Amino acid sequence: MTHALINAPKTARRGEIVEIRAMLAHPMETGFRTGTMGKAIPRDIINRFVCTWNGEEIFSADLFPAIAANPYLAFTAVATESGTIAFAWTGDDGETRTAETEITVT
Repeated sequence: MTHALINAPKTARRGEIVEIRAMLAHPMETGFRTGTMGKAIPRDIINRFVCTWNGEEIFSADLFPAIAANPYLAFTAVATESGTIAFAWTGDDGETRTAETEITVT
């Protein structure tokens, strides 16, 4: 897996609905295509995404081969307390890529 891009506000007011966006640069190979020698290209997808706010899960998704390369997810959450928003993408090979950002709630 490669580079993660995350976008969440740095500050929010308590009770405010905030948009959180996350993208991971990844080819998402389905396993259905063949390479130049006619041999199947092995499947390599991100199959699980989890977002937590101070350790509490606020969003998760199971991903499947039909999702596009460089999966992009956008969702909303209610700002309740300052802390860390953490993201984790897990691939078919069991590798997990993580990223996090801080948010201050006033």
